[in-house]
Amino acid sequence: MRNFLLGTICFAMLISCNNETQHPAQQVAGDTTKSPGPVEFADQKYVDMGRKAMEQFAAGDIDGWVSNFADNVIFRWSAGDSLAGKDAVAKYWKNRRMTVVDSIQTSNHIWLPVQVNQPQGPESKGIWLLNWHQVNVKFKNGQKLSFWVHIDMHFNSANQVDEVIQYIDRAPVNAATAKK
Repeated sequence: MRNFLLGTICFAMLISCNNETQHPAQQVAGDTTKSPGPVEFADQKYVDMGRKAMEQFAAGDIDGWVSNFADNVIFRWSAGDSLAGKDAVAKYWKNRRMTVVDSIQTSNHIWLPVQVNQPQGPESKGIWLLNWHQVNVKFKNGQKLSFWVHIDMHFNSANQVDEVIQYIDRAPVNAATAKK
């Protein structure tokens, strides 16, 4: 009995070591024999679109920048406040650029375009462009500030941005722009 039990255990271990199935996250990009994983890289064109939009924004071309947005875009900040609709986003940022911000320069960009196939939380399926960059801003009151920003942009089926999430610590911005 003891030899039979030992033989069964050895046989089970041998079979378990030969298991070649891959977890979806371990699949090789471009492998069409298996279903796509939860997230995969998206087309480089989204990085190009993001770079162009960032250049428009930094240059103060708010109309050009919002032309990349869907009419029903939602612009959210990490603090929980948001703007709904292209017109509201354009109005807010035009006012901000005319009355608060003198100039903006961005640098040290990191871009990551991803296709979300299986959302892990509240995010939408589809194309997301993730961006991290440094901002150097000069305000109309003469104050200068340097900080990092993370932005997530979701693209709809027409390749328009329909959701923006900006992760930023607004406390230093508020302090630099406070009326004295």
